[in-house]
Amino acid sequence: MTSKLEQLKQFTTVVADTGDLDAISRLKPVDATTNPSLLLKAAALPGYSSLLQKSIHSAKGDLGLASDHFGVAVGGEILKVIPGRISTEVDARLSFDTSATLRRAERLIELYEASGISRERVLIKIASTWEGIRAAEQLEKAGIQCNLTLLFAFAQAQACADAGVFLISPFVGRIYDWYKKAEGRDYTSEEDPGVLSVTRIYNYYKAHNYQTVVMGASFRNIGQIEQLAGCDRLTISPELLQQLADDTQPLKRVLSPGRSAESKQILNETQFRWGMNEDAMATEKLAEGIRLFTRDQEKLEKLLASLA
Repeated sequence: MTSKLEQLKQFTTVVADTGDLDAISRLKPVDATTNPSLLLKAAALPGYSSLLQKSIHSAKGDLGLASDHFGVAVGGEILKVIPGRISTEVDARLSFDTSATLRRAERLIELYEASGISRERVLIKIASTWEGIRAAEQLEKAGIQCNLTLLFAFAQAQACADAGVFLISPFVGRIYDWYKKAEGRDYTSEEDPGVLSVTRIYNYYKAHNYQTVVMGASFRNIGQIEQLAGCDRLTISPELLQQLADDTQPLKRVLSPGRSAESKQILNETQFRWGMNEDAMATEKLAEGIRLFTRDQEKLEKLLASLA
């Protein structure tokens, strides 16, 4: 019998949301993504100890640079076992600084290219703030493709598409978490607010011929993944990938081009910020996500400093 994972791969590109090489090798995704939280977990794995030391030595006391070296080193190892691309994240503390985001993204690409990895195999992850989207717009024009993360609001998705961003990562599970807590109830997979958010974005992009890739992220259960079967890409944790691999029940495609969607609207900065202001969930989860990634970035730098 064909597993749900293999069935899913027939109409959706599967991405591994981890830095665990063993899991990636076992589950064989096309692409992989990392972030400060995943890099912090990777730093605790014995297989990465030599990369930590090398990153510290290469950075000569600059902890931010050491962190970038480590992120690129982990990305390089992952690229040895996947055929596609790795997403590597810009320091979340730069989320509201377009110029600084540009410089850090360019440095990450320089580090990859210095290690013999072409930019065509890398996506730069940037938080979907107005400033981050503007940085991504410039990077895309310079041939550096981006993955806009921490995306919760439809306004963020609209602005990313208009900026010509290569890929967005709407966070299904975190949207679900917020509504579950706010409304004090659970949801079926069909009515899951995170699923409905990604479905809306997917239909809007396809109806208006946007080329930006929709990659659902941050899943809490298999049902959410099943309801987004057919999405351009899905980035999934090793635990949920394994559950899909172990399940041989039929999986049907749910998302496909050709559905109706609301009219196209190009947002200016005022409209973008108003759209975010009107969406309490998106405002809170974006801020929380930036804070959490920042805390893990700081922990990673503290670890690097302790080893110096």
